[in-house]
Amino acid sequence: MTETLLVTGASGQLGRAVINHLLDAQEIAPASIIAATRNPENLADLAARGGVVRAADFNDGASLEKAFEGADRVLIISTGDLDLKTGRRLKQHETAVAAAKAAGVSHLLYTSMPNPEPGSPVLFAGDHYGTEQAIKASGIAYTILRNGWYQENLFMALPHAISSGKWYTSAGDGRVAHGARDDMAAAIAASLASRSKESHIYTLTGPQAYTTSEVAAIVSDVTGKPIEVVQVPDEGLTEGIKANGVPEDFARIIVSFDANTRAGRIGEVTDTVEKLSGRKSRTLRQFLEANRAALLG
Repeated sequence: MTETLLVTGASGQLGRAVINHLLDAQEIAPASIIAATRNPENLADLAARGGVVRAADFNDGASLEKAFEGADRVLIISTGDLDLKTGRRLKQHETAVAAAKAAGVSHLLYTSMPNPEPGSPVLFAGDHYGTEQAIKASGIAYTILRNGWYQENLFMALPHAISSGKWYTSAGDGRVAHGARDDMAAAIAASLASRSKESHIYTLTGPQAYTTSEVAAIVSDVTGKPIEVVQVPDEGLTEGIKANGVPEDFARIIVSFDANTRAGRIGEVTDTVEKLSGRKSRTLRQFLEANRAALLG
């Protein structure tokens, strides 16, 4: 019997990519895919192909339970609500887990982060760890996909570093195995379509881990622009980011990434993306070369 697969956050970048891989690489029939989103109008193209599009609001448990009706396997893509003062994102995720249980979902998948356990410097790690615990407590079979840092996240720092010639960081000699968002989406789609009934935790990373200085050297080679890496304390980095117009709470989140890197908690390299997706991962150099024009502005 064909399983029905549901993706939340389906109109977002990761959600859309997962659905595209379900349709293409995994050859899932559109009618077997439910795309849940706050903005159904953004998925008119999927509906036109025969996909099922349903409205779902993570702040409304009833809407989630209704959206999840008839779904066998549900992928909960973590929301972008990073309000550190309210703990709203964890509440949203817990609401989604409860809705999945009420709807009789047989397998639950969730996009987490590497090493979210207590003690993580990342300020929102507790949202992911708390969600993982809620999933385990639900009794539903699960697949937790701990997504590493995206190569695309480098756009937060690189354009300014390239234009100014200086890359300010507090990451020290810590390493990051940046991975392509689309590669992770391909792996997630394969896991969602796998029909596996066992519970798993996977860490998804890029194919190689680099220090900030090593990344800067590759960027300089690709763009022809020299970059000096300047190590600064967390406090100084926070103030510098704020001086560029970034709100304090988000500046603190950005700096917590560097603290996490410095602590060695994001440097792990796995081949899980390639094993799940069956395709070769994009390297950091390939990403930089493909985006050279955008990085140079």
